[in-house]
Amino acid sequence: MKRFCVLYTQAIGNKEWREFGRTEVIDNTLNPDFVRKFIMDYFFEERENLRFDFYDVDSKSPNLSKHDFLGQMFCTLGEIVGSQGSRLEKSIVGIPGKKCGTVIVTAEELGCCRDSVLMQFCANKLDKKDFFGKSDPFLVFHRSNEDGSFTICHKTEVVKNTLNPVWQAFKISVRALCNGDYDRTIKVEVYDWDRDGSHDFIGEFTTSYRELSRGQSQFNVYEVINPKKKGKKKKYVNSGTVTLLSFLIETEVSFLDYIKGGTQINFTVAIDFTASNGNPSQPTSLHYMNPYQLNAYGMALRAVGEIIQDYDSDKMFPALGFGARLPPDGRVSHEFALNGNPQNPYCHGIDGVMEAYYRSLKSVQLYGPTNFAPVINHVARYAASVKDGSQYFVLLIVTDGVISDMAQTKESIVNASKLPMSIIIVGVGPAEFDAMEELDGDVVRISSRGRFAERDIVQFVPFRDYIDRSGNHVLSMARLAKDVLAEIPEQFLSYMRVRGIKPSPAPPPYTPPIHVLQTQI
Repeated sequence: MKRFCVLYTQAIGNKEWREFGRTEVIDNTLNPDFVRKFIMDYFFEERENLRFDFYDVDSKSPNLSKHDFLGQMFCTLGEIVGSQGSRLEKSIVGIPGKKCGTVIVTAEELGCCRDSVLMQFCANKLDKKDFFGKSDPFLVFHRSNEDGSFTICHKTEVVKNTLNPVWQAFKISVRALCNGDYDRTIKVEVYDWDRDGSHDFIGEFTTSYRELSRGQSQFNVYEVINPKKKGKKKKYVNSGTVTLLSFLIETEVSFLDYIKGGTQINFTVAIDFTASNGNPSQPTSLHYMNPYQLNAYGMALRAVGEIIQDYDSDKMFPALGFGARLPPDGRVSHEFALNGNPQNPYCHGIDGVMEAYYRSLKSVQLYGPTNFAPVINHVARYAASVKDGSQYFVLLIVTDGVISDMAQTKESIVNASKLPMSIIIVGVGPAEFDAMEELDGDVVRISSRGRFAERDIVQFVPFRDYIDRSGNHVLSMARLAKDVLAEIPEQFLSYMRVRGIKPSPAPPPYTPPIHVLQTQI
């Protein structure tokens, strides 16, 4: 007997399985311990489906159809990473009526991804964008992806009323900045901040980790270019310059060190049941239950939840609703259990959450107003009871409208910023979401009664930005999940750093049992 394993990865769009690699062939054992390692890109914010196929060698041909198929195992990379000690044990399936054994897969983070850099930038002679004053500039950093697209990885603070800003030094992981690829393009955009959220584009430049690592030098003074101005004006030179003032490399513990040490991610869902969503029985309603397609709420829940559930060992999620009249007496609630059990609001997996959501739509009356503070405080109560780094809480709020309790919500967020929790808000429908942008403290840190949030813990995205006109919801929802979850590892680490919490030691590595080899004659 000669055994080997083939690893496949799955494309997000067309679901096509592609061979990623093969292990070595191991002879004469029913318990092969494969040595060959597969090096893969890992992103917390993406669902990366994997398939392991097992074969018994039957010829010298590389064609798999020439070998005996022994079974297969399906999982996600997140499932492996999120298992205790990043070690997943799962049954091999695929041959009806036959026990095919089990497989153990372990994941380990490569050392080069553990570095962080502390950088500081300044700018000179930026274009003036404000009619009555100078600009209020800030920088937005984008990491380039394999497909040529860009993902936001950092925003600086806003420096008010100047064309020559000096931004505060900031720390970012090398993985977030360039995914560990020192030559990968980093795009930096310069904006003038506007209160209404319609920030004015000043210009952009590109660089790479390798260029930045040269530190302060003539190589790290960048011309800020506005492509539209460059195309229109012959005498256009630039829209100012940005200079790297300092660049310091630090090696530190990573998000995966905590996950490997046993930290659990607790996921809670809160759904907007206010009347502005429209009557659920009407096709125009955002809560309409179309038998052929998920509504916007369902799509957002599934896109985010299917990724986060890999990091929660019991897969039990509290699911809450707000803004509805509840049976039997029509009492208005802003914090009710979707499964009807306030003592135990937990649903099993994302499928359980979806089931409870659909059941609630049939039993409650949509009402109002749109209050966020009660559900934020609900999760904060649990987060406040866990101070040792063993748990981190993520609240997903899916809403259609203008927030009614802004002052109370700001206060709840400022209080929650001291706790091990993050908040994701997905805005569905056509409403204006200016107030939500205010809660997302990427550019201006949120404050309440003179107190500022200790950390930026809110990420907001409008669902309409991810609607694919061609109807390819799989790709567009993958983008939605990527954008709302991308900041979670850094928010998680910022809490652990501020509190001085180190990761628990990982369990000892798996040692396979020793079996006596039996030679068949």
